[in-house]
Amino acid sequence: MSIDSLASRARSIGRGFAVAAGAGTAAGMAAFGYGLWEKNQFVLREETLAILPPGHNPFRVLHLSDIHFVPGQRKKAEWLASLADLQPDLVVNTGDNLSHVKAVDPLLAALRPLLQFPGVFVPGSNDYFAPTFKNPASYLMGPSKAAPKPTALDWPRLRSGFGMGGWVDLTNRNQSLILNGMRFDFSGVDDPHLNRERYAGWPRGTVNQDANDHLKVAVIHAPYQRVLDHFTESGADLLLAGHTHGGQLCIPGYGAVVANCDLPTWRAKGLNDWTSNGRTTPVNVSGGIGTSRFAPVRIACKPEAVLLTLTSRG
Repeated sequence: MSIDSLASRARSIGRGFAVAAGAGTAAGMAAFGYGLWEKNQFVLREETLAILPPGHNPFRVLHLSDIHFVPGQRKKAEWLASLADLQPDLVVNTGDNLSHVKAVDPLLAALRPLLQFPGVFVPGSNDYFAPTFKNPASYLMGPSKAAPKPTALDWPRLRSGFGMGGWVDLTNRNQSLILNGMRFDFSGVDDPHLNRERYAGWPRGTVNQDANDHLKVAVIHAPYQRVLDHFTESGADLLLAGHTHGGQLCIPGYGAVVANCDLPTWRAKGLNDWTSNGRTTPVNVSGGIGTSRFAPVRIACKPEAVLLTLTSRG
Protein backbone atom coordinates (compact mmCIF):
# COMPACT_ATOMS: atom_id res chain seq x y z
CA MET A 1 0.00 0.00 0.00
CA SER A 2 1.37 3.39 -0.98
CA ILE A 3 2.06 6.21 1.45
CA ASP A 4 -0.80 8.20 -0.14
CA SER A 5 -3.20 5.30 0.44
CA LEU A 6 -2.13 4.98 4.07
CA ALA A 7 -2.58 8.70 4.61
CA SER A 8 -6.01 8.58 2.98
CA ARG A 9 -7.08 5.69 5.22
CA ALA A 10 -5.78 7.50 8.32
CA ARG A 11 -7.79 10.59 7.38
CA SER A 12 -10.89 8.42 6.86
CA ILE A 13 -10.46 6.74 10.24
CA GLY A 14 -9.92 10.13 11.87
CA ARG A 15 -13.12 11.45 10.32
CA GLY A 16 -14.94 8.35 11.61
CA PHE A 17 -13.72 8.95 15.17
CA ALA A 18 -14.69 12.62 14.90
CA VAL A 19 -18.20 11.74 13.71
CA ALA A 20 -18.60 9.16 16.50
CA ALA A 21 -17.32 11.60 19.12
CA GLY A 22 -19.66 14.27 17.84
CA ALA A 23 -22.60 11.88 17.89
CA GLY A 24 -21.69 10.81 21.43
CA THR A 25 -21.48 14.41 22.56
CA ALA A 26 -24.80 15.25 20.93
CA ALA A 27 -26.47 12.22 22.56
CA GLY A 28 -25.00 13.19 25.92
CA MET A 29 -26.26 16.76 25.59
CA ALA A 30 -29.70 15.50 24.56
CA ALA A 31 -29.85 13.17 27.57
CA PHE A 32 -28.77 15.98 29.90
CA GLY A 33 -31.39 18.30 28.44
CA TYR A 34 -34.07 15.67 28.90
CA GLY A 35 -32.91 15.04 32.47
CA LEU A 36 -33.19 18.78 33.25
CA TRP A 37 -36.77 18.69 31.95
CA GLU A 38 -37.78 15.51 33.79
CA LYS A 39 -36.58 16.76 37.18
CA ASN A 40 -39.53 19.17 37.17
CA GLN A 41 -42.16 16.64 36.01
CA PHE A 42 -43.57 16.05 39.48
CA VAL A 43 -45.98 13.17 39.95
CA LEU A 44 -48.11 11.75 42.75
CA ARG A 45 -47.83 8.00 43.24
CA GLU A 46 -50.90 6.55 44.93
CA GLU A 47 -50.94 3.30 46.91
CA THR A 48 -53.53 1.50 49.04
CA LEU A 49 -52.71 -0.70 52.04
CA ALA A 50 -55.24 -2.71 54.07
CA ILE A 51 -53.45 -2.55 57.43
CA LEU A 52 -55.81 -0.66 59.75
CA PRO A 53 -57.67 -2.56 62.49
CA PRO A 54 -61.18 -3.63 61.47
CA GLY A 55 -63.84 -0.95 61.49
CA HIS A 56 -61.64 2.10 60.85
CA ASN A 57 -62.27 4.58 58.08
CA PRO A 58 -59.60 5.11 55.39
CA PHE A 59 -56.61 7.19 56.50
CA ARG A 60 -54.45 9.11 54.02
CA VAL A 61 -50.69 9.54 54.52
CA LEU A 62 -48.72 11.95 52.34
CA HIS A 63 -45.10 10.76 52.18
CA LEU A 64 -42.49 13.40 51.23
CA SER A 65 -38.78 12.73 50.88
CA ASP A 66 -35.56 14.11 49.40
CA ILE A 67 -36.86 17.54 48.46
CA HIS A 68 -33.26 18.85 48.19
CA PHE A 69 -34.49 22.43 47.97
CA VAL A 70 -32.45 25.19 46.35
CA PRO A 71 -33.51 28.87 46.39
CA GLY A 72 -35.23 29.82 43.16
CA GLN A 73 -36.92 26.47 42.52
CA ARG A 74 -40.30 28.05 41.81
CA LYS A 75 -41.93 25.05 40.10
CA LYS A 76 -40.98 22.77 42.96
CA ALA A 77 -42.20 25.25 45.56
CA GLU A 78 -45.56 25.68 43.82
CA TRP A 79 -46.03 21.93 43.47
CA LEU A 80 -45.18 21.29 47.12
CA ALA A 81 -47.69 23.91 48.23
CA SER A 82 -50.35 22.42 45.94
CA LEU A 83 -50.13 19.07 47.73
CA ALA A 84 -52.16 20.63 50.55
CA ASP A 85 -55.18 20.28 48.23
CA LEU A 86 -55.01 16.53 48.92
CA GLN A 87 -56.11 17.20 52.52
CA PRO A 88 -53.97 14.37 53.97
CA ASP A 89 -54.64 13.04 57.45
CA LEU A 90 -50.88 12.89 58.11
CA VAL A 91 -47.68 14.12 56.45
CA VAL A 92 -44.51 12.03 56.85
CA ASN A 93 -41.21 13.66 55.85
CA THR A 94 -38.27 11.25 55.57
CA GLY A 95 -35.46 13.76 55.23
CA ASP A 96 -32.92 15.35 52.87
CA ASN A 97 -34.94 18.55 52.62
CA LEU A 98 -32.03 20.86 51.74
CA SER A 99 -29.42 21.27 49.04
CA HIS A 100 -28.21 24.82 49.74
CA VAL A 101 -27.17 26.88 52.77
CA LYS A 102 -29.90 29.46 52.04
CA ALA A 103 -32.73 26.99 51.42
CA VAL A 104 -34.39 26.89 54.87
CA ASP A 105 -36.64 29.94 54.54
CA PRO A 106 -37.95 29.27 51.00
CA LEU A 107 -38.50 25.61 51.84
CA LEU A 108 -40.54 26.44 54.93
CA ALA A 109 -42.55 28.91 52.85
CA ALA A 110 -43.28 26.21 50.26
CA LEU A 111 -44.31 23.70 52.95
CA ARG A 112 -46.38 26.16 54.99
CA PRO A 113 -49.73 24.95 53.53
CA LEU A 114 -48.83 21.38 54.53
CA LEU A 115 -47.86 22.37 58.08
CA GLN A 116 -51.54 22.80 58.84
CA PHE A 117 -51.83 19.00 58.86
CA PRO A 118 -50.40 16.63 61.50
CA GLY A 119 -46.91 15.49 60.58
CA VAL A 120 -43.80 13.60 61.66
CA PHE A 121 -40.23 13.81 60.35
CA VAL A 122 -36.66 12.53 60.51
CA PRO A 123 -33.50 14.08 58.99
CA GLY A 124 -31.22 12.88 56.23
CA SER A 125 -27.55 13.67 55.69
CA ASN A 126 -28.44 16.62 53.43
CA ASP A 127 -30.32 18.26 56.26
CA TYR A 128 -27.07 18.38 58.22
CA PHE A 129 -24.53 18.95 55.44
CA ALA A 130 -24.57 20.58 52.02
CA PRO A 131 -23.95 18.26 49.07
CA THR A 132 -20.62 18.32 47.27
CA PHE A 133 -19.70 17.43 43.72
CA LYS A 134 -19.10 13.72 43.20
CA ASN A 135 -18.17 11.72 40.14
CA PRO A 136 -21.47 10.01 39.19
CA ALA A 137 -19.54 6.82 38.41
CA SER A 138 -18.53 6.60 42.08
CA TYR A 139 -22.08 5.54 43.00
CA LEU A 140 -21.48 2.32 41.06
CA MET A 141 -18.80 1.43 43.61
CA GLY A 142 -21.14 1.58 46.61
CA PRO A 143 -22.98 4.08 48.85
CA SER A 144 -21.71 7.66 48.80
CA LYS A 145 -19.30 8.90 51.46
CA ALA A 146 -19.45 12.10 53.47
CA ALA A 147 -17.10 14.90 52.45
CA PRO A 148 -13.99 15.28 54.68
CA LYS A 149 -14.97 18.85 55.66
CA PRO A 150 -18.68 19.21 54.91
CA THR A 151 -20.49 22.54 54.92
CA ALA A 152 -23.02 22.62 57.75
CA LEU A 153 -26.65 23.40 56.98
CA ASP A 154 -29.06 25.05 59.41
CA TRP A 155 -30.88 21.89 60.43
CA PRO A 156 -31.71 23.29 63.90
CA ARG A 157 -33.70 26.12 62.33
CA LEU A 158 -35.46 23.82 59.88
CA ARG A 159 -36.30 21.37 62.69
CA SER A 160 -37.62 24.28 64.74
CA GLY A 161 -39.74 25.44 61.80
CA PHE A 162 -41.27 22.00 61.44
CA GLY A 163 -41.84 21.79 65.19
CA MET A 164 -43.52 25.20 65.38
CA GLY A 165 -45.80 24.03 62.59
CA GLY A 166 -46.82 21.08 64.74
CA TRP A 167 -44.82 18.30 63.12
CA VAL A 168 -43.24 15.80 65.52
CA ASP A 169 -39.48 15.14 65.47
CA LEU A 170 -38.78 11.38 65.50
CA THR A 171 -34.98 11.59 65.49
CA ASN A 172 -34.04 8.53 67.58
CA ARG A 173 -37.27 8.79 69.51
CA ASN A 174 -40.84 7.54 69.63
CA GLN A 175 -44.18 9.26 69.95
CA SER A 176 -47.87 8.32 70.04
CA LEU A 177 -50.46 10.46 68.29
CA ILE A 178 -54.23 10.14 68.22
CA LEU A 179 -55.32 10.81 64.65
CA ASN A 180 -58.90 10.47 63.44
CA GLY A 181 -59.77 8.59 66.61
CA MET A 182 -57.00 6.02 66.24
CA ARG A 183 -53.68 5.65 68.02
CA PHE A 184 -50.55 5.73 65.86
CA ASP A 185 -47.30 4.62 67.51
CA PHE A 186 -44.28 6.09 65.72
CA SER A 187 -40.63 5.19 66.09
CA GLY A 188 -37.93 6.98 64.11
CA VAL A 189 -34.15 7.07 63.76
CA ASP A 190 -31.47 9.51 62.71
CA ASP A 191 -29.92 8.91 59.30
CA PRO A 192 -28.53 5.36 58.90
CA HIS A 193 -26.45 6.61 55.96
CA LEU A 194 -24.36 8.44 58.58
CA ASN A 195 -24.58 5.52 61.03
CA ARG A 196 -26.53 7.73 63.44
CA GLU A 197 -29.51 5.48 64.05
CA ARG A 198 -30.31 4.73 67.70
CA TYR A 199 -33.44 2.74 68.46
CA ALA A 200 -35.90 4.21 70.95
CA GLY A 201 -38.36 1.33 70.78
CA TRP A 202 -42.12 1.84 70.65
CA PRO A 203 -44.28 4.06 72.87
CA ARG A 204 -45.76 2.33 75.90
CA GLY A 205 -49.37 2.06 76.99
CA THR A 206 -52.71 2.04 75.26
CA VAL A 207 -55.54 4.52 74.96
CA ASN A 208 -58.43 2.13 75.43
CA GLN A 209 -59.22 -1.42 76.40
CA ASP A 210 -58.24 -2.83 73.00
CA ALA A 211 -54.45 -2.93 72.93
CA ASN A 212 -54.52 -3.92 69.25
CA ASP A 213 -56.42 -0.81 68.21
CA HIS A 214 -53.33 1.08 67.06
CA LEU A 215 -50.74 1.10 64.29
CA LYS A 216 -46.94 0.97 64.59
CA VAL A 217 -45.18 3.09 61.96
CA ALA A 218 -41.38 3.27 61.56
CA VAL A 219 -39.91 6.39 59.93
CA ILE A 220 -36.35 6.39 58.54
CA HIS A 221 -34.34 8.20 55.90
CA ALA A 222 -32.00 5.63 54.36
CA PRO A 223 -33.47 2.11 54.05
CA TYR A 224 -30.41 0.07 54.98
CA GLN A 225 -31.22 -3.59 55.48
CA ARG A 226 -30.11 -3.63 59.11
CA VAL A 227 -32.68 -0.94 59.92
CA LEU A 228 -35.48 -2.61 57.98
CA ASP A 229 -34.66 -5.86 59.78
CA HIS A 230 -34.79 -4.18 63.18
CA PHE A 231 -38.15 -2.51 62.71
CA THR A 232 -39.70 -5.53 61.00
CA GLU A 233 -38.62 -7.84 63.81
CA SER A 234 -39.83 -5.35 66.43
CA GLY A 235 -43.38 -5.47 65.07
CA ALA A 236 -43.77 -2.45 62.79
CA ASP A 237 -46.96 -2.41 60.72
CA LEU A 238 -45.49 0.00 58.14
CA LEU A 239 -42.04 1.38 57.27
CA LEU A 240 -41.51 4.65 55.39
CA ALA A 241 -38.14 5.63 53.89
CA GLY A 242 -36.49 7.69 51.16
CA HIS A 243 -32.83 8.41 50.29
CA THR A 244 -32.54 6.34 47.08
CA HIS A 245 -34.03 8.92 44.67
CA GLY A 246 -35.48 5.84 42.98
CA GLY A 247 -32.09 5.46 41.31
CA GLN A 248 -32.41 8.97 39.78
CA LEU A 249 -30.71 7.99 36.51
CA CYS A 250 -32.57 4.85 35.50
CA ILE A 251 -32.57 2.65 32.42
CA PRO A 252 -35.96 2.67 30.67
CA GLY A 253 -37.52 -0.77 30.89
CA TYR A 254 -35.00 -1.88 33.51
CA GLY A 255 -35.07 0.58 36.38
CA ALA A 256 -32.53 1.70 38.96
CA VAL A 257 -28.84 0.90 38.57
CA VAL A 258 -27.91 2.10 42.07
CA ALA A 259 -29.76 2.61 45.37
CA ASN A 260 -26.98 4.42 47.30
CA CYS A 261 -27.35 1.90 50.14
CA ASP A 262 -27.40 -1.88 50.48
CA LEU A 263 -31.02 -2.18 49.37
CA PRO A 264 -31.46 -4.25 46.17
CA THR A 265 -31.88 -1.88 43.25
CA TRP A 266 -35.29 -3.30 42.31
CA ARG A 267 -36.49 -2.01 45.69
CA ALA A 268 -35.13 1.51 45.11
CA LYS A 269 -38.67 2.88 44.71
CA GLY A 270 -42.13 1.60 45.47
CA LEU A 271 -44.22 -0.34 47.95
CA ASN A 272 -42.93 -3.82 48.74
CA ASP A 273 -42.93 -6.31 51.59
CA TRP A 274 -39.80 -6.80 53.69
CA THR A 275 -39.30 -10.09 55.55
CA SER A 276 -36.90 -10.68 58.44
CA ASN A 277 -36.79 -13.53 60.93
CA GLY A 278 -40.23 -14.76 59.98
CA ARG A 279 -42.00 -11.38 60.11
CA THR A 280 -43.14 -9.35 57.11
CA THR A 281 -43.80 -5.60 56.95
CA PRO A 282 -44.78 -3.36 54.01
CA VAL A 283 -42.10 -0.79 53.16
CA ASN A 284 -42.68 2.29 51.05
CA VAL A 285 -39.50 3.75 49.59
CA SER A 286 -40.09 7.16 48.03
CA GLY A 287 -38.37 7.95 44.76
CA GLY A 288 -37.89 11.46 46.11
CA ILE A 289 -38.78 14.94 44.95
CA GLY A 290 -35.41 16.54 44.20
CA THR A 291 -31.79 15.99 43.26
CA SER A 292 -28.44 17.18 44.47
CA ARG A 293 -27.81 20.63 43.00
CA PHE A 294 -24.60 19.17 41.52
CA ALA A 295 -26.56 16.51 39.58
CA PRO A 296 -29.80 18.31 38.65
CA VAL A 297 -31.21 15.67 36.30
CA ARG A 298 -33.54 12.70 36.42
CA ILE A 299 -33.94 10.10 33.71
CA ALA A 300 -36.78 7.53 33.65
CA CYS A 301 -37.42 8.40 37.30
CA LYS A 302 -39.83 11.31 37.71
CA PRO A 303 -39.82 13.12 41.07
CA GLU A 304 -42.65 11.95 43.27
CA ALA A 305 -44.65 12.37 46.41
CA VAL A 306 -46.61 9.35 47.61
CA LEU A 307 -50.19 9.25 48.86
CA LEU A 308 -50.80 6.09 50.89
CA THR A 309 -54.43 5.32 51.65
CA LEU A 310 -54.59 3.00 54.65
CA THR A 311 -57.77 0.93 54.84
CA SER A 312 -59.26 -1.55 57.29
CA ARG A 313 -58.19 -5.17 57.25
CA GLY A 314 -61.78 -6.22 57.84
